[in-house]
Amino acid sequence: MRSALFQITTRCASYYLSAKTLTPQHYQILVDRGWRRSGIILYKPDLQHSCCPHYTIRLPVDELKARADQRKCISRWNRHVLGEQYIKDSAKTQSKPKKVKGDQDQAPYDLRHAIHEAEFDLLDRPGESDHKFEVTLEKDIFTLEKYKLYQNYQHNVHHDPMDKITRDGFRRFLCDSPLNRTEPDEVNGVGRKLGSYHQCYRYDGRLIALGVLDLLPHCVSGVYFIYHSDFSKWSFGKLSALREACLALEGGYQFYYMGYYIHSCPKMRYKNDYSPQYILDLENFEWSPLDDEFRRLLDGKKYVSMSLRRQSDENDSLVGHTVDKEARQDSLPGPEINPRRVVFDSAEEAVDAVRDDLSLFDLNFPGMMTEAELEKTVNLDSIVLALEGDQLVMCQMLVSWLKSDIRDGSLKSIIAQMVACIGTEVSKTMVVDFRRS
Repeated sequence: MRSALFQITTRCASYYLSAKTLTPQHYQILVDRGWRRSGIILYKPDLQHSCCPHYTIRLPVDELKARADQRKCISRWNRHVLGEQYIKDSAKTQSKPKKVKGDQDQAPYDLRHAIHEAEFDLLDRPGESDHKFEVTLEKDIFTLEKYKLYQNYQHNVHHDPMDKITRDGFRRFLCDSPLNRTEPDEVNGVGRKLGSYHQCYRYDGRLIALGVLDLLPHCVSGVYFIYHSDFSKWSFGKLSALREACLALEGGYQFYYMGYYIHSCPKMRYKNDYSPQYILDLENFEWSPLDDEFRRLLDGKKYVSMSLRRQSDENDSLVGHTVDKEARQDSLPGPEINPRRVVFDSAEEAVDAVRDDLSLFDLNFPGMMTEAELEKTVNLDSIVLALEGDQLVMCQMLVSWLKSDIRDGSLKSIIAQMVACIGTEVSKTMVVDFRRS
């Protein structure tokens, strides 16, 4: 891990790190603590102070039910690829199941069959379809073909000036991830890939779309998706989301992570179209349904935690009864559950305070360990540092270490705050590198 930093971007305060190398297992842990990555940069948004809080969401893929508009999108693309004649000829040769008398129910929609229906390798008569459509999972390495697609997408969809779109930018953002790739036979005998991959969509041999995916022990995590502007009418956003969910289902990854849900951003509302979604509660690291009740709460306030809401309801219930004052005090949330930290009016004020040496331990930063939790679970002395000459040493070997405190602005305080943000499990095996790249 490198370069711990708390800063603000577009009114969203976040804690940043960079990672030279990272196991998929460790990144899964970080994602489930509210982290995401952009290239080698890892970031954890501050939900309490940001104007538009970024909530981690996930979809249990075995519960996904495709909506009518999503089914129509798949069917429309398949008909275009296969052609009307191919579909008619196939219908003649396919046997239809007999209807049971009195049974009015339709056969359940098979999403996996539908999503793969037009793929060239799976066609009964591949030479007779109108087009050749192929989807492959490839290493996330840079190629000129991929870069040209990225260039077209950024310019025509996001309206970036051509002179601002560079090969280096594409490589840093979407290629050569810090995640280590593993082959299927290396993952406890289970046939699943782990690491970062490009899911490439080719149409008559031409690369027309690309999904950047992190395959983790318990999820397929969508990083970014690009498509060529020539194919904008085919709703590839929907097609890609359903295909990535199917990849998670077929590969036994359990969940599909669509990135952050930002309730105040209309462009992010589409993630509600793929349900049921669950939202990460950073107060207890459990998952709550992103249902109508949760959305109503988000309409009224920026930061919502269902666990804190339940605690508040329980406390109100206690206050409404005649109970012994001491007994009631014992039943209220302790400082480790609901720490009393400073809350600022804006992300700018929170970042300015941290830059003026306010410790993150004093900031109400959801998903961060308290001092008490840190001292109880982590031995900071054993954290490993990388020094010049590729030398590795434990923190306790530094002359100034034992004289330092986790609140005095020293190296010890920087590492303590870093560990509090990433959690116990990852910190036990990380190497902290403050050297310049």
